[in-house]
Amino acid sequence: MVKIKRIYDPATEGDGERILVDRLWPRGVTKESARLSSWVKKLGPTAELRKWFGHDPSRWEDFRTRYTRELQTPDHRALLEDLAARSRRRVVTLVFGARDRERNHAAVLKSLIGNIAKKAA
Repeated sequence: MVKIKRIYDPATEGDGERILVDRLWPRGVTKESARLSSWVKKLGPTAELRKWFGHDPSRWEDFRTRYTRELQTPDHRALLEDLAARSRRRVVTLVFGARDRERNHAAVLKSLIGNIAKKAA
């Protein structure tokens, strides 16, 4: 199972494996309070895409398309497949710093990882 959660929300036992998927460390968060299993920087959107999107809801659909394209490299695919395999064994929570809980890159990752996990099952 894959979940997403803001890093500013308290960690809980139900989070399972907590993986930060931002390229930049979130402001004001200590490593201790984050309670992360790992930090996979490479899965965050590029700086160019992140700046272009600017969390503008009117750009959400185009952001999803562009971000999905960014994730089509063999390196990204291997990371996504690894997370899909982990999610079949236990809860994996993708942790992100964005304010918008619905329109963010972690939501795109959750969908992609879920699709990979279903195909492999």
